[in-house]
Amino acid sequence: MACLLFASNAWADKPVDWQMTFQNAATGIMEEITWFEQYTLWFIIPITLFVLLLLVLVVVKFRESKNPVASKTSHHTGIEIAWTLGPVIILLFLAIPSFQLLTAQLTPPQNPDLTVKATGNQWYWSYEYEVGETPLSFDSLLLKDEDRASIGKSDVEAYPRLLAVDNDVVVPVGKTVRLLVTAADVIHAFAMPAFGVKIDAVPGRLNETWFKADREGLYYGQCSELCGKDHAYMPIAIRVVSEDKYATWLAAAATNVGDANKALMASIDAAAKSVDVAENAAQ
Repeated sequence: MACLLFASNAWADKPVDWQMTFQNAATGIMEEITWFEQYTLWFIIPITLFVLLLLVLVVVKFRESKNPVASKTSHHTGIEIAWTLGPVIILLFLAIPSFQLLTAQLTPPQNPDLTVKATGNQWYWSYEYEVGETPLSFDSLLLKDEDRASIGKSDVEAYPRLLAVDNDVVVPVGKTVRLLVTAADVIHAFAMPAFGVKIDAVPGRLNETWFKADREGLYYGQCSELCGKDHAYMPIAIRVVSEDKYATWLAAAATNVGDANKALMASIDAAAKSVDVAENAAQ
């Protein structure tokens, strides 16, 4: 049981206490975002240290006790050229990869494998799958503690308080998902850190983004736009599974989403347990 719990815990991707870095990237876009963040540090850190050095130098060298008579220098052509060209060059090195990343984020691939519409409400999310002649739709609300046992999400490590929901979004691994985002009342924002996805949900407007998860798992996000008193209780959960498991879940969800989710979690737990037994047998 302990091994199964450990496997479930590692399988869920969520924020951790005192986290200073991004969550592990689950999409190619998030890998690019992580690279860009590390790339910008090569500029930010030297510039910060350089400015600090100049400030210390000015304070020490040009203090009143050392310079009772203040300098009357009005300008220096060489310095003015340097502090103009220097930032321009640095900004070019930042702008080019930044524009490339924005283009990749905002240019959905043609012919996506799946289209999901997410609608923000005060204070929960509604989802609609554009599949077949009859779209699949359901609401996803914050998981209440009293409902954990009945839903099958008693493991607080895998299904954290204030992040877990009653109905997860389920998508297949390695498939392009087009995400249409809107809102029914006020402005919300759909944010999934591990996917590098963050887009506003605006009433009367349909915004579009996309993602392609490269690894299976359970990923958590939240509404990222202040939307009222329960803004903090509007989480997002996306479960990425194999194509076979997704197809089975989709067929069952057409009849009952809750039962389909329970069956999916049972199959995942069974697979994790079988892997753990196989590893122990090999040892």
